[in-house]
This record gives sequence, structure tokens and C-alpha cells, in this order.
Amino acid sequence: MTAFELAAQLGKALKEDEKLVRLANAKKAYEEDKELQKYMIEYEVQQKALQVEITREERDTLFIDVIQKRIDELYKLIMEHPVFAELNEAQAEVNELMNAINNTISFEITGELPSSCTHNCSTCGGSCSH
Repeated sequence: MTAFELAAQLGKALKEDEKLVRLANAKKAYEEDKELQKYMIEYEVQQKALQVEITREERDTLFIDVIQKRIDELYKLIMEHPVFAELNEAQAEVNELMNAINNTISFEITGELPSSCTHNCSTCGGSCSH
């Protein structure tokens, strides 16, 4: 079996992993949440407005403060939104999984522990010698 065939098998197995399923569900919920999408769109619009205002020769500092305050409010609403929080948590889990897989592959190729070894085998899939 070639490396590419093995990679395809790994990809198929990962697609079924509970962490990736959780991420897919979190992405779907994120995309379908109208309230959260409204916050995200307004956040982007406010960011652009702030950039425009900051680059003006004659800045309206009061207006800049109002925009910045709204950006801060929106940021808090987004970050505390349960759907966004779930998406972030699910993405972090997938990132950890992918790092563990990459570390395992690197160890099998080089026989050396990854430079990011924490000496906690649960963080690298347990393929190291600790």
C-alpha cells in the first residue's frame, strides 16, 4: 500500500472520528444561527467603518470611540454565544487530534520525539516512549 493510499484511509477514518463529527455539527449550527450571523456581519461592518474613520485626515475621535465600543460589545456577544463557544471548543479538539497524528507520523519516520513533546503521552497519541 502506498503512502497516499494510507493517507486516504486515514482521512476516511478521521471523517468518522467523534471529534470531527462534533466539529462538522458545530460548523452547521454556526452557519444556521441567524442571531450569531447577524452579530458576525455587524462586527465586520463596524471593523471596516473603524478602519475608514482611522485613516481619515480629520478623525472624529468621538465617532471612533462609539464604533470601538460597539465592536467590543459585539465581540463579547460573539465570544459568549454558546454556538460560537461550541465551534471554538470543537475546533480546538480537532487541532489537538491533528497535532497528535502529525507527531505520531513524525515519530514513526524519524524515531525522534517531536520538539513540542509535553511528556504527557495523552497529548501525542501515546506513540512516544514516555
